[in-house]
Amino acid sequence: MRRALDEARACAASRDVPVGAVVLDATGTVIGTGRNARERDGDPTAHAEMLALRAAVRVHGDGWRLTGCTLVVTLEPCAMCAGAASLARLDRVVYAAADPKAGAAGSLFDLLRDRRLPHRPEVVSGPLADEAGALLRQFFATKRLR
Repeated sequence: MRRALDEARACAASRDVPVGAVVLDATGTVIGTGRNARERDGDPTAHAEMLALRAAVRVHGDGWRLTGCTLVVTLEPCAMCAGAASLARLDRVVYAAADPKAGAAGSLFDLLRDRRLPHRPEVVSGPLADEAGALLRQFFATKRLR
């Protein structure tokens, strides 16, 4: 989670919402990283999770399947990212701060545990939630001042 927080902090240069993500393989090695880049890239799909998953797929060697891998992200995944995590066949999704407005891993929706889906990764929430939440609150407080 510390590595994901470092990615989130790096969003400051592009004025993107500070969300960072990493993908770990079964041995705990980082095989993909991502940070929000919607503003930087002008791409609505450039969420930290999506970029980390794309990077991990290039390294993992099992096509689009990330079996045995864990996605670690500083903010609860949205519906798009939760869907991608399920489709990638991740074993686990770990997130820090809950997102009651758009979270799809238990807050607003619970796509990752929906029994109708063919693959449901384990979901772990809360590690370093205070630190991730503070980073987000600071970002939005600063944005409101502009």
